[in-house]
Amino acid sequence: MKFLVDNALSPRLAEQLRACGHDATHVVDYGMGSAPDHDVLEKARADSRILLSADTDFGMLLTFSRAHDPSVILFRGLTNRRPDAQSATLVANLPVLAADLEAGSIVIVDEDRLRVRRLPIVEIR
Repeated sequence: MKFLVDNALSPRLAEQLRACGHDATHVVDYGMGSAPDHDVLEKARADSRILLSADTDFGMLLTFSRAHDPSVILFRGLTNRRPDAQSATLVANLPVLAADLEAGSIVIVDEDRLRVRRLPIVEIR
């Protein structure tokens, strides 16, 4: 899978995903370390990448725009702040999440569960 790691997460996450055979890059690789969220979202869309972040603003941008893509994975909680834990959690769950990510979804990775919302989001809960 192809991933774009947002500045809210460590570049080591992209490195670890590449080591697992995925096409992963960090926003700093594009010189976008301080780019606005909208630009980062557009870069992920243009490059057909799944955006990885801890910034809930991406979910809100997708919700309000009613966009169908790109898929976004949001890491929430303190335990999931370590790149090795994020990578392990993501890689372990990709087989279950693959269809949702390919179709366009927001996936929230919490301490003890995964939540998936298909895009576009037409009602806010």
